[in-house]
Amino acid sequence: MSQPVVTRFAPSPTGFLHIGGARTALFNWLYARGRGGKFLLRIEDTDRARSTPEATAAILQGLDWLGLDHDGDVISQYDGAARHAAVAQELLARGKAYKCFSTQEEIAAFREAARAEGKSTLFRSPWRDADPETHPDAPFVIRIKAPLDGVTVIRDEVQGDVTIRNDQLDDMVLLRGDGTPVYMLAVVVDDHDMGVTHVIRGDDHLNNAARQMMIYDAMGWQVPVWAHIPLIHGPDGKKLSKRHGALGAQEYQAMGYPAAGMRNYLARLGWSHGDDEFFSDAQALEWFDLDGIGKSPARFDLKKLENLSGQHIAVMEDAALRHEIVAYLAAAGLPPLSERQEDDLERAMYCLKDRARTFPELLEKAHFVLTSRPVVPDEKAAKALATVSNGILSELTPHLQNASWSRDNLEEVLNGFAESRETKFGKLAGPLRAALAGRTVTPSVFDMMLVLGRQETLDRLKDASD
Repeated sequence: MSQPVVTRFAPSPTGFLHIGGARTALFNWLYARGRGGKFLLRIEDTDRARSTPEATAAILQGLDWLGLDHDGDVISQYDGAARHAAVAQELLARGKAYKCFSTQEEIAAFREAARAEGKSTLFRSPWRDADPETHPDAPFVIRIKAPLDGVTVIRDEVQGDVTIRNDQLDDMVLLRGDGTPVYMLAVVVDDHDMGVTHVIRGDDHLNNAARQMMIYDAMGWQVPVWAHIPLIHGPDGKKLSKRHGALGAQEYQAMGYPAAGMRNYLARLGWSHGDDEFFSDAQALEWFDLDGIGKSPARFDLKKLENLSGQHIAVMEDAALRHEIVAYLAAAGLPPLSERQEDDLERAMYCLKDRARTFPELLEKAHFVLTSRPVVPDEKAAKALATVSNGILSELTPHLQNASWSRDNLEEVLNGFAESRETKFGKLAGPLRAALAGRTVTPSVFDMMLVLGRQETLDRLKDASD
């Protein structure tokens, strides 16, 4: 029986959940969840100066919005410092690491001399094979004994085999002079202790893999499966940054993108399944595999995100849309809807969600059902009403009073009225939209009438014709 898959997402809590981090989390979540495995969350908070509880909260909120649930408790890397240090001491006891008493000044002098002679500046400690009898009573760091010859091969599921000459690896510090463990040691110990089988992360960590493998090998631990994914670039091909627009996952929630659309789009950033662009979570979970990840950086394209978001809004259940729109308004700092407005919105959803790419677009179309009398027309709608002559709306009212309130009957009544006026229904539609919604871009007149009901429709027409 094969070992269950365990993946992890391990962000540093120094800010929001970056869009690149959100995609890394998604890939780990898809890989684990699609195989009945575990997806774990570790906060790499060893940098106490830069780590904040607010940033941790923002990361958790971003993951929550994206629907990326994790197994077990959130693990703090800082809390494991004693365990990390114990592993360094164990390596020291086993002869796989050593105490180095070289000072910062001595290391700097070594590098300067090497540079002047055109030699490698990779520091080689004179204490590596020193007799412990010669150790001074002075501060020291603990360094790992890197292999001196041969090569280290990183077998990567995305990048292929990456070979690094061992003479390019230094004796990495494991424990600083003050006894605190370094990040590189903490990552390996945590991944081992958490039972992580697959490390899926950005390819900016690729070089770290060779150095981390030294610790795995020295401890006799199994090396995880590596998968280093290319970074995300902006449309101009440069690394994604603030100049390309929003960087935080939650900013996209506040801009009104549905979580399902964001998941779909992020999955397609650097991973593909044939020519499929639009897919459900169930399909992503079934299809996602490491061999579908490309080697080239993905380009962030807002138009594609909008397109996919619109497709997801169109197929979402009305109640789910209502729930997500309520959360969007809170995230965007906008006034909440009343319960009645929410109910009305849900009733109208069938005629709102087809062509809306974002929640602000959907809510703009929903203005007719969210507003209350008297409906105040915007500038364009006011012009449409100003062109109405001979009390066209008041003439229409009696025809609607006796109509049975079904789409077919309303179409018949309105088209018949237009004919009797020797005009086309299109000429009527503008003033009707303006009267019912106070806008010129709305769902169809018939849909608005059906959602509003007979009395509200007649009242709005009366208001506009008075």
